[in-house]
Amino acid sequence: MIEFITDLWAFLRVRKKMWLLPIIVILSLLGGLVVASQQSALATFIYTLF
Repeated sequence: MIEFITDLWAFLRVRKKMWLLPIIVILSLLGGLVVASQQSALATFIYTLF
């Protein structure tokens, strides 16, 4: 996983695609939220946010 992140960072830096970084971060956070909402203890707290 660390190798993937370093390769992604190198790609963004070399190709000057820094505008993709906020999109990647937001999608990662939303993916983490979906994974966290699958657990029954956290689901009730996440559902109250929306």
